[in-house]
Parts: sequence; C-alpha cells; structure tokens
Amino acid sequence: MPKLYRDLASDLISDILYQLPVKTLLRFRCVSKRWCSQIDGPDFVKRHLSHSLATKSNLSLILKDWYLYSADFDSLTTATELIPPLKVIWGISEFFGSCDGLVALCNSEEDMALWNPSTRKYQRLPVMPVEKPSGDIKPRRFPFHGFGRDLINDDYKVVRMVQFVSQDADDGFFSSDVKVYSLKSNSWRAVKDLPYYLSLMFRLDYLLFYRRGNGVFASGALHWVVPRGFGWPCLIVAFDLAVEEFRLVTLPDRVDDGFELDLGVFEGCLCMICNYDNAYVDVWVMKEYGSKESWSKLFNISQFSLNRSFGQVTPLVYSQSRDKVLLEVDKKKLLWYDFRRRRSNRVRIEGAPSSFSTDILVGSLVPLSGGGMDRMAQQPEEEKKKSNRKQR
Repeated sequence: MPKLYRDLASDLISDILYQLPVKTLLRFRCVSKRWCSQIDGPDFVKRHLSHSLATKSNLSLILKDWYLYSADFDSLTTATELIPPLKVIWGISEFFGSCDGLVALCNSEEDMALWNPSTRKYQRLPVMPVEKPSGDIKPRRFPFHGFGRDLINDDYKVVRMVQFVSQDADDGFFSSDVKVYSLKSNSWRAVKDLPYYLSLMFRLDYLLFYRRGNGVFASGALHWVVPRGFGWPCLIVAFDLAVEEFRLVTLPDRVDDGFELDLGVFEGCLCMICNYDNAYVDVWVMKEYGSKESWSKLFNISQFSLNRSFGQVTPLVYSQSRDKVLLEVDKKKLLWYDFRRRRSNRVRIEGAPSSFSTDILVGSLVPLSGGGMDRMAQQPEEEKKKSNRKQR
C-alpha cells in the first residue's frame, strides 16, 4: 500500500478512536503493539480528552453520599457503585474534586490519593504532616481542600489548607497551614505570605449547609466563598495553581444585595449562584475569566417556577438543545427545568442514593505516573459483590 494511503488509513483510524469511550480503548490496546503504543501516547490522551470535552461525550454523573455512584450522562437511568482505592471502616473516603477524569480523595489531611475511575489507576500522595503553630491552639473543624490543573505548567495539583484558632477566644489568634501537591514532581510545597481574608473563610453554619470546604476548579484556579459576616460582604477567594498565590475575584456591580453565595462550574466557566432567602436564585457566569465586566446573568430559578420549595439549587449542564437545564436541588433531587414551558421534571435514577451531591466526570486516559508510580485499584471478590448489591 502506498505511503499516502497508509497515512490516510492511520488518520481515519485515529479519528474513530478519539470518539470511543475509555473502556473500549482499553480493550483495543490488545489489538497490536502499535495500537497499544498509540492509545497510551500523550498526544492521543490529550486529543481524546479534548474531543470528549468539546463534544460533551464520555460523561458520567457522579453521585456522592456514604458511597460513590456513577450514572451514564446520556441516559441517567441506572447508577452503578464505584469502588475507590482508599478504604475506610464505613462508607468511602471524601471526594473533594475532579478534573480531566481524575478524582481527588482523602481519609484525612495526611491520607490522600488521586484516582482515575475509567482506567482504575490511582496514586497515593506522599504523607505531608500538618504543621501546627506553637502555642495552645486547635485546628478548625473543617480543613479546606481543592484539586485542579495548572494550565501553564501542565500539572495536576492538590491544595490542602488547615486553619487554626487559639483556644482562648479573647486571644484572637489565627493561622493557616497551606500546602500544594504537584503530581509532576510527586511532592508538596508550602505556601507562605497568606492574605488576611483567609481568616474569614470559616463559618460553621455556611460550611455545614453548602459543604463548601472543597474548592471549585475553573480556569486554572480553585475558588472558595468567604461568607457574609459582620463588617464584610460575600467574597470569592481564588488560588492560582500556576503561580500558587491567593487573590480575590471581583463580583459584578449589577448583583442585588441580600443573597447567600455559592459557587460552581457551568459550561466550563466559574458560576456564581446567588440565593435570595430560598425564594429564588440568580445564576451568573464569568465568561472571560478575570474580567469583572464579563459576568453575565444566565437565568433565574424561583420556587414558583419549580413548583416546590428549596434550600439549594445548583445548575449542572444544559440539555443538547439548550432549552433545558439539569438542576441539583437540596442534594436529593435532580430536575430538568424547561425554560420555555417553565416547568420541571424529576430525574429518577435506579440505584441512586436517597440524598447526594453531584459531580460531572469525563472519561479519560489521563495517567497518574507523574513523579511516582500509579497502581491498579484492586476489586476483591467481596467488593465486587458489595458493588452489585441493591440500594438499601
């Protein structure tokens, strides 16, 4: 066969392979050494991921309660239990972030791992003890975590922030221990010169209600909310994963006062969810990251339009025709909201837990062998039986 035809055939095969799910590609690695080398290659991994993100294919909805479940996003009919690599006596490790098909898990501040559920590979993070300041102090009840990708250095990073406060309330002592883990170097670094507003992030009622100790990853940065307090408004704190520095994200001028703020990612952009006394929420996105003028209000969701009361509403994704939006409501319901008809339909997934938080995960071949060695998550026979049990 002439070289031109061989090249055309190779390009055609590659174009087909980019569109396939990870499970199929892992089987195709056995076809030949050439296919195995191609599928494992960094260029193929990146192009396969880019195709999936651009076409919104190979997506699954992750449901998190005491266990982890996955539902194919195209159907949303059945949930399958996932078996993560970190083990605990009851339930699962905490799921505190996902990016490019990788999931971040932790049992404690010193027992953490990154995991690719599609390839079942994982890597435990090296132990990094929490450094407590000297004196009579105790750690805050909620450490802050985050996981995302450094877009400049093409590296995946974990951020761990533990806050401390003096046991003497009159002392007013405050300190933070902030560390950043790099997958590429398989090592931790300390972050110094911390800004004052980190001391405002801890508010127990907010963290319990929104479970926002975990950072929201968008546009190369992790984001947390500084809840409204006495003497300061709501703030958005960002940690730039490339330069490893904190900064504030400016809110739009046009936003009304009197809301409780939550964050998310919608259509790939940082999303601001303004909840006005549980009567309605306004959903904003920052279309051009870092530009205050690019904040745009997408839509409004009210109790009247949903025909039900709610405490929390989180938009997840538009439908293919963009005339509907999938909503997570009160961490126990999924609803498709129809903009034109102003009606909602509940999504019922067989095998799903009764209450949950959600994450959208893309299937990917992204490896975890940065500076260490990734491992295959084992699934012993008893865990296989457990994963197939019916929802209690």
